[in-house]
Amino acid sequence: MNSSSPIGLLGGTFDPIHFAHLRLAEEIADGIGLSKVRFIPTGTPPHRGTPRVSAAQRMEMVRLAIGGNPRFEADDREVRRKGVCYTFDTLSELRAELGERPLCLLMGSDAFSALTTWHRWEELFDLAHVVIAHRPGFSLQQLQSSLPGPLRKAYMQRLVSSTGLLRRDSAGAIYVREITALDIAATQIRGLLAGGGSAHYLVPEAVLDYIEANRLYKERDAR
Repeated sequence: MNSSSPIGLLGGTFDPIHFAHLRLAEEIADGIGLSKVRFIPTGTPPHRGTPRVSAAQRMEMVRLAIGGNPRFEADDREVRRKGVCYTFDTLSELRAELGERPLCLLMGSDAFSALTTWHRWEELFDLAHVVIAHRPGFSLQQLQSSLPGPLRKAYMQRLVSSTGLLRRDSAGAIYVREITALDIAATQIRGLLAGGGSAHYLVPEAVLDYIEANRLYKERDAR
């Protein structure tokens, strides 16, 4: 891949990072030709309470999880940011750093459905493409009909059926891609660990070793 190839951006609390995050990034990177995927753990998220595990610890788990994959990178800008972390601010920083290089914001269909609750959501399309990952058998018509009016309009106007525009233009399109269904959730993992259960084969072994060494998630998380 050359220096103008698109870069994928995958944000989240990663509390903890697990195989569904990693597989989403891998399949989307292969499917649309991303040169890199940057994992961006949030420091203080706007839509939920502050995670009990520190931002520095979540950042380290991301680094451990992606180790050995040269296409994956860890980006600590939100961990270092003071105050609430907004995707708009992160994309603005990256756009200033990377110029007109195509950026692809990766997310699941549930996150996209709630996009109108995000800070300055309409301006996100000026900064990046949005790539929506969905499971096999998911109805795109159902997704479209469930969207609030302004987001449905943006979806219909910006939706593209091929990846060429994602590599040609710097931002502005919406692309939907099917990925392998891995029904793994961080809340499930935290609950297992809090109850003394096993999280083997849900998270990378290096991450699980870090969790055990630092005695993370020992108290049941009610959220």
